[in-house]
Amino acid sequence: MTHKLLAVFLLAPVLIFNSGCSVLMAAKQPDKKNVDLFRSGTSRNMLLGEFGPPAVSETRDGRKYEVFKFIQGYSTGVKAGRASFHGAADVATLGLWEVVGTPAEAVFNGDEMAYQVSYDKDDRVDQVTVLKK
Repeated sequence: MTHKLLAVFLLAPVLIFNSGCSVLMAAKQPDKKNVDLFRSGTSRNMLLGEFGPPAVSETRDGRKYEVFKFIQGYSTGVKAGRASFHGAADVATLGLWEVVGTPAEAVFNGDEMAYQVSYDKDDRVDQVTVLKK
């Protein structure tokens, strides 16, 4: 009985500090983007600040159109909760959780989204079309 307890105390720190891929994958998932900015009146600079440069930018019939593509990720709290769960599961199962946790994190890595916007003369959104949600 004493040997088992000693083994647990020796292995626990190794598992905690050498956590598997699922912990890191959960912590490094994409951030959640504020898709509420895709509405009339939002400035182009606000969109660029939140989503980065557009995938496509063109002018048609004197109007500017842009397509923003991104991965909709998770809030900081959700990412921390998932990473904590994976870490605890790793410790509780002596690392066996990675067989389930790593593929799960590979599947649940955010949703690809795309929006097309057009702007008015003041570079404010006047029309939004959801291309992929």
